[in-house]
Amino acid sequence: MTDAHDTRAVADRRTDPQTAPLPVGDASDLAARVVENIETVIVDKRDAVEHVLTAVLGGGHVLLEDVPGVGKTMLARAVARSFDGDFQRVQFTPDLLPTDVTGVNVFNEKSREFEFRPGPVFANVLLADEINRAPPKTQSALLEAMEERQVTADGDTRALPDPFVVIATQNAVERDRTYELPVAELDRFMKKLHLGYPGRDQEVDVLDRVVGGHPIDDIEAVASVEDLRRARAATSNVTVERPVKEYVTELARYTRDHAALGVSPRGSISLLRASQGRAVVDGRDYVVPDDVQAEAESVLAHRIRAEAGGTLGGEPARTLVQRALDTVRPE
Repeated sequence: MTDAHDTRAVADRRTDPQTAPLPVGDASDLAARVVENIETVIVDKRDAVEHVLTAVLGGGHVLLEDVPGVGKTMLARAVARSFDGDFQRVQFTPDLLPTDVTGVNVFNEKSREFEFRPGPVFANVLLADEINRAPPKTQSALLEAMEERQVTADGDTRALPDPFVVIATQNAVERDRTYELPVAELDRFMKKLHLGYPGRDQEVDVLDRVVGGHPIDDIEAVASVEDLRRARAATSNVTVERPVKEYVTELARYTRDHAALGVSPRGSISLLRASQGRAVVDGRDYVVPDDVQAEAESVLAHRIRAEAGGTLGGEPARTLVQRALDTVRPE
């Protein structure tokens, strides 16, 4: 079993303030390499790919919701394979237990002691496939991991690897065979994205690429985990002037004033960090209002219940975000 000293040591590495940030230009080049790498697998979805990457740079998690077969899982795998870190996948099912995700203490007959067997959550990138097929109890096993980057089991707290990213997919069709994600879990996803069907020419391109083998089998890492750590450090150092912070705050306040459930302060923080990621992707070391506007819908809509008794993040929620952008003007 990991003792307290080991746990603190892992935590110290996880939060090491000495991680040297990449120059913003180098971080932007890294982002461009990763986007290009993913696009060898994912056709004509640059906007979605960039949205995933800005979330990763901003230290967030991503929820992909759409109909089956449009590439949600493939996008998650392509992102994970673009870095040389540890990748784990969990297929969420109705009988999945929380310990199947986080890990469990097992009694060792030889040593006569309990030993912790880490679950798949101890990875740099965790793909939670069809997360809404598991009951809320199992989904909730990710709450601590997603927010605090740690897992507590039988009183012992263990830090997760750095970086730690959850990319979850969600079945948007079989509502009678799935479970609604708890509000607290939805709020921990920085972004919720939809891929949509490809266009005619793009679908033909997809078919061209899979003849003779799938391109996901050939994708290789183009960046190290240390590169990602340093790119994240660069992102967190991107300048955000007070007027931009006030703009983010007013957008969040607008949703609270015009919806049954508006955006939480965690949502405001997520929008700020995603905007920093957008600035890095665009090669800037400062955030402009255009960054906030580009990120707003994917970060805010899934946190909003536009009407009492309504679902989170539906079309009225996206419409409300757009109305907020049209009404609240940056200084």
